[in-house]
Amino acid sequence: MNTGLTAISLQGLVVALVPAAIVIGVMFRWSAGAQAAIYATVRMLIQLLLIGYVLLFILDSDQPALIISVLVIMLAVASWIAIRPLRKKQPQIYFNSLAAISISGILILGLVSQVVVGVDPWFSPRYVVPLAGMIFAGAMNAVSLAAERLQSEFDRGIPYIEARRVALQASLIPITNSLFAVGLVALPGMMTGQILSGVSPLVAAKYQIVVMTMLFGVSGMSAAMYLALANRSLQLSKTGNSVDETR
Repeated sequence: MNTGLTAISLQGLVVALVPAAIVIGVMFRWSAGAQAAIYATVRMLIQLLLIGYVLLFILDSDQPALIISVLVIMLAVASWIAIRPLRKKQPQIYFNSLAAISISGILILGLVSQVVVGVDPWFSPRYVVPLAGMIFAGAMNAVSLAAERLQSEFDRGIPYIEARRVALQASLIPITNSLFAVGLVALPGMMTGQILSGVSPLVAAKYQIVVMTMLFGVSGMSAAMYLALANRSLQLSKTGNSVDETR
């Protein structure tokens, strides 16, 4: 079986951008936030090109301190991006996001890398960094959805317990849909990449099972943890608004 990947030319990359350009054109026509989409796309291109060069250095590193620093930066950035949809971004909300993503993400990363896969050495960047990226991103998306829905429900006057239930359900919709669709509708990125690299489909399927279960676990854990921590922040916000209204 061929174990090499076909190199993508610069022209190929340009062609790959055509569908995105069409969507941005429609968004511009409909006044649906095309500027944000353009910014996100350009930022994605720059980030991925830069990280490609950075990873050449990181993946060859044998310094655990460097890998830990990379993970800390990933957690800090993911926690900030997670609360991006919120209108009010108080420090406490950021720390809630950071705690939820960090605790759940590190626990799942440790379980998968050290127990399931058995990475040796424990900080091996070729395993730890890609796994951390998937785990932290899954937690980030779940917290973002949970935070936005919780705030929306709470602003509508919905009691915290009910708002928490709705927010948790909403935060798990994407990963739950992925669980339903995987193997039938879609071959996820990790599995597809392994198959393209020449790995046995059965081996790739086992890895993908690990990936899907870890993403479901970290999504639910991080969202639930954020929602539990957010109760106090919401009550303080409500109290603050009440004080302002009486002035």
